[in-house]
Amino acid sequence: MITHPAFAVEPWSIRETELDLNVLAQTESVFALSNGHIGLRANLDEGEPFGIPGTYLNSFYEIRPLPYAEAGYGFPESGQTVLNVTNGKIIRLLVDDEPFDVRYGRLLTHERVLDLRDGVLRRHVEWESPAGTTVRVDSTRLVSFVHRSAAAILYEVEPVDSPLRVAIQSELIANEPAPPTSNDPRTAAMLESPLESEDFSDRDARVVLLHSTRRSKLLMAAAMDHVVDGPEGTFLAAESEQDVGRVTIATDLAAGERLTMVKFLSYGWSSQRSLAAIRDQVIAAVAKAKYAGWDSLLEGQRAYLDDFWTSADVELEGDTELQQAVRFALFHTLQAGARAEQRAIPAKGLTGPGYDGHTFWDTERFVLPVLTYTAPYATRDALLWRHSTLGLARERARQLGLKGAAFPWRTIRGQECSGYWPAGTAAFHISANVADAVVRYQAAVEDEVFELEAGLEVLVETARLWHSLGHHDAEGRFRIDGVTGPDEYSAIADNNVFTNLLAQRNLLAAAEAAAWRDAARDMVIPWDEALGVHPQSEGFTKHQLWDFANTKPDQYPLLLNFPYFDLYRKQVVKQADLVLALHWRGDAFTAEEKERDFAYYEPLTVRDSSLSACTQAIVAAEVGHLELAYDYFGEAALMDLHDLEHNTRDGVHIASLAGSWLAAVAGFGGMRDHDGFLSFAPRLPSRLERLAFGIRFRGRLLKVEATKTEATYTLIEGKTLELSHYGDRLKVSTRKPATQLILPTIPAEPPPSQPPGREPMARQPEAKRRRRRMRRGGTKPAPS
Repeated sequence: MITHPAFAVEPWSIRETELDLNVLAQTESVFALSNGHIGLRANLDEGEPFGIPGTYLNSFYEIRPLPYAEAGYGFPESGQTVLNVTNGKIIRLLVDDEPFDVRYGRLLTHERVLDLRDGVLRRHVEWESPAGTTVRVDSTRLVSFVHRSAAAILYEVEPVDSPLRVAIQSELIANEPAPPTSNDPRTAAMLESPLESEDFSDRDARVVLLHSTRRSKLLMAAAMDHVVDGPEGTFLAAESEQDVGRVTIATDLAAGERLTMVKFLSYGWSSQRSLAAIRDQVIAAVAKAKYAGWDSLLEGQRAYLDDFWTSADVELEGDTELQQAVRFALFHTLQAGARAEQRAIPAKGLTGPGYDGHTFWDTERFVLPVLTYTAPYATRDALLWRHSTLGLARERARQLGLKGAAFPWRTIRGQECSGYWPAGTAAFHISANVADAVVRYQAAVEDEVFELEAGLEVLVETARLWHSLGHHDAEGRFRIDGVTGPDEYSAIADNNVFTNLLAQRNLLAAAEAAAWRDAARDMVIPWDEALGVHPQSEGFTKHQLWDFANTKPDQYPLLLNFPYFDLYRKQVVKQADLVLALHWRGDAFTAEEKERDFAYYEPLTVRDSSLSACTQAIVAAEVGHLELAYDYFGEAALMDLHDLEHNTRDGVHIASLAGSWLAAVAGFGGMRDHDGFLSFAPRLPSRLERLAFGIRFRGRLLKVEATKTEATYTLIEGKTLELSHYGDRLKVSTRKPATQLILPTIPAEPPPSQPPGREPMARQPEAKRRRRRMRRGGTKPAPS
């Protein structure tokens, strides 16, 4: 857990007021910048020290073998790993011949600020060299939302109390050394020197490096150019070789003088285009960014984010820490997909190497619903990427003896990369989640072109999968046997409720054949009559209970300390599974069933996955456990700011961060969108006084504001919209908002317990948190 006393609580920024090298890797992820195409970890400008160096291009990967002790038919033969590509962030500084390095001399001041409205990372440093010379350094880093292929860094140096001789070395470096890998299988496999030089050149203040991968045969290029403003006589020279490009700037600075450099970067890659084409692309892109200039890039970034926050912002009154955390979460969710443009959205975005840079089912399940209602263009692009891999999904289905399309459990390019089939290939619900994301996007956006060119084909091919994977039994019921649901501590189960209900929706959405409608109608939904609950799959409630009382705190996560065969045969839940169905297919359950199911699964769920807390928050709120829901909300939102899973160093958890929006909007806002109709049932926990959020829906922008006693629905843009409030239908227009009373909370049964030691961290009152931060030496919260 990050116990960083220097993180100030502010409404629109993450501010670090001192440098702690013990959590450097974590802050490199937290402060990372991306636009969905380029990702820059927040490594220090000077390059050292670092936790994990990282510069990423979406879907630029290398192939690696997947060794098996015993091979089997249909096992994937190779995996894919995202690569740390050419690093353009490095700016080395020499002060009177002393290299600026925070590990030497005295660090007088060090502050970094991730500005969530400007979309930049700012750094301010005052450093005294071992020789006693003091220098002030300011940098501002930006990955452009407007210019997809461009990034830029403003770097300023000035003396504090005496003249300086300074030199700046602005560099492009390929094949950076990487730290050793972790024993944790969730951590990315590292590849040593994966890039082979193809070409390099320099001219004036511009350098271009081109590299290729050995096995995946991808070609990439990186370019940098500079604008320098310094005293008369400032020296500049460029040089390049296979893996290094360098522009050196040297000058003398008198007191009151400043050396300013703007470094423009551009990146491009392709699996098909020629070396000349890729080289010319990055040269043009960096020239375009340089022509636009720093001020224009900054203005474009702010305008892009202003438009996003107009619809996406979630306002919380009563908890400044969660207000900051939710905006941080939304910022990273946007960064992950904004300009991906028909590439995958990885589980860590482009903030780190975790999970090998793969995308999983959680993109469609948690991330795309958020983007559908806040930045629908990003959802469209992500689904078009899935559609582009349909041929590979059909090929995988044929290999498995099935019809239709079987999307991969984990991938970068579209091929299955999971070497463990019970928790990979058998998790067919990935295809239902893709189909569900298509249905939700189409219902919210009514994009006819997308539907005709991509959406309908995805629905049909996934429906064909379910019809061939399942079968009608002797009693006429449609069964889907031998699959793995979202809970990865249960595998190869029959009739997983979540899988079956999403497959049912998929079949109905694509129902062109009577057989599909019959399969949907006859779908088996297991029920335990004796317990009065839904088993998450057939027979689950008959399994032996896990011995929670004798499981030690340091034995979590269980997958690192116990054999899977033991987990699979016990009642223990890694992450919400049946409870996930209560949210996304809530139309298939009664209120009483939801309450009983939640109470049954809560004591079994250990949350060894970052994907669980947001769903538990949503359903806890719906069944009346508002304070428990609020604790889970805090866990989802603070997943990375507090490093709750102890692996933020490998990148932030995009799905959990997106889940914090879901917890706020679907949990306390009570928003549901079954069958393309918006309904709300707002209800606030004791510590929140007000919740407000926006939703883009069918060309409209709806604002919802809730207090403890009433909710107001205001249409900002678009035609009159019909929605429901606690089941009562009403219409809102730009001329006529609607204010409705909030039904009093029905006193719920005492909240269910969790496995010992796996309770969510209780949210403390605001005043207590402020006193705690001050005792730890942190700064006072900034006024909102």
